[in-house]
Amino acid sequence: MIKILLVEDDATLAMGIEYSLKSEGYDVDISSTVSKGKDLVDKIEYDLIILDIGLPDGDGFELCKYIREDKATPIIFLTAQDEEVSIVMGLEIGGDDYITKPFRIRELISRIKAVLRRTEGTKGKNVLISGDIKLNLMEYRVYNKDELVQLTPSEYKLLSILMNNSDKVLSRTVMLEKLWDIDGEFVDDNSLSVYIRRLREKIEEDSSNPIYIKTIRGIGYRWNVEVRG
Repeated sequence: MIKILLVEDDATLAMGIEYSLKSEGYDVDISSTVSKGKDLVDKIEYDLIILDIGLPDGDGFELCKYIREDKATPIIFLTAQDEEVSIVMGLEIGGDDYITKPFRIRELISRIKAVLRRTEGTKGKNVLISGDIKLNLMEYRVYNKDELVQLTPSEYKLLSILMNNSDKVLSRTVMLEKLWDIDGEFVDDNSLSVYIRRLREKIEEDSSNPIYIKTIRGIGYRWNVEVRG
């Protein structure tokens, strides 16, 4: 059974989300504070964490940073409609998705399923190695010839998708779905091309003649070097 931690201090909202998620077959724990949230993530391995930004004893960013110190557990932020800066910050420090209040419960469940689909291939794997590239899923870090590579969250997600599907040719449509939601809500086809180009510039010895990320004309891309992990 998939285990979810909900960190939300609005008791009415938390109860409503808990009821709906349990009705979908998820096992749910609830915390209303940062401190209790830390205690729970230290004791229990969750499949996904839903994290409110505003909490009585701190904020969701603090808890997210704490989790990211040693866990790659997917995180969905709950944020108010007017907190655009907070949304960007949440994704930059390791959040996987966000949903703005007020929201429909079916939308939240859809986001949960999408995030779980994207992260399903990484379970049980802490480090992926391919040639000179090492992807540490616990640390959210990437190394090339043992040197740390600075990637944006979008570039990191793209790299993890490619390496986790090294035996497959991924169409552009499939990659958009895996990167964000089922309909590619937060990115377009042109943006994907930009992310691929930037990622190649950071990991390839010669980005104009890539070894790792191969373009399959008319279809999409393939990670071209064997992955161990």
